[in-house]
Amino acid sequence: MNDATASELDVTVVLPVYNEKGHLRAEIDRIRAALEASPYSYEIVVVDDGSDDGSGEQLQEIDGIRLIQFTQNRGSGSARKAGTHAARGRVVVWTDADMTYPNNEIPQMVKELEGYDQVVGARTSEQGTAKIARVPAKWFIRKLASYLVETDIPDLNSGLRAFRADVARQYLHLLPKGFSCVTTITMAFLANGYSVKYVPIEYSQRAGTSKFHWWKDTRRYLTQVIRLVLSYNPLRIFMPLGLLLGFIGLSKLGYDWIVHDYRLAANTLLILFAAFQVFAIGLLADLFVRLSKPRDEVDPASV
Repeated sequence: MNDATASELDVTVVLPVYNEKGHLRAEIDRIRAALEASPYSYEIVVVDDGSDDGSGEQLQEIDGIRLIQFTQNRGSGSARKAGTHAARGRVVVWTDADMTYPNNEIPQMVKELEGYDQVVGARTSEQGTAKIARVPAKWFIRKLASYLVETDIPDLNSGLRAFRADVARQYLHLLPKGFSCVTTITMAFLANGYSVKYVPIEYSQRAGTSKFHWWKDTRRYLTQVIRLVLSYNPLRIFMPLGLLLGFIGLSKLGYDWIVHDYRLAANTLLILFAAFQVFAIGLLADLFVRLSKPRDEVDPASV
């Protein structure tokens, strides 16, 4: 941390670490050098997520950081949540310690935040393993999320982002333990009317071994996207489903009248009843979301 007092800090960089010993010092030095050359007061909060490769011991030897250590691996989301809770800066930056993100551009990310609530580094390339499976899966989930929040999302799960700390703390309780925490914070901002800006960034091959499991973590991403929309705008799911069932039911009703001489089949009634139930559940869910919305939300940057 630089010489500014805690109450004057502009930026907190939250850096989750799990078995990144080989390049930790280089990454922290790169972040520190960029922020030292900037006009911002800052701190670097490193969260050791139960590393067992010696990363924890190495971090204890690095000066100028605030270190939080978990006794066991709890997941990237848990690490980011703990670091954000402990942050003293008015702006929090999330990034990774695996050398993939251009962390020397963190000051520029903070500058881009002026007038916005969150700035996300939108990657211009895809790295990592299992690209054949990952690329279409991530495309589908991103398009689904864009539809559900009615906003185009160029990069849903980028690990490099800067956001207003006071806004983010409203939604930290929603963060899951794993990688889908970055998806969650993006959608929480968008679904609640906060502005998100995307800036293109280069994305490099990671140092060390990836902890991302393409099937297990992709499934979690998809589940979390649907869960968040059900929490904020359930009609985006229930309304199309109800309309589809209603269309099928009415088409089947017309078929019964024409082909079966106005005799109504039991399955037609079941489909129409299912459509009614979906509409009713969606309206009740939407009412519940509106009634349970906090009255004291932080104002968006545009206000």
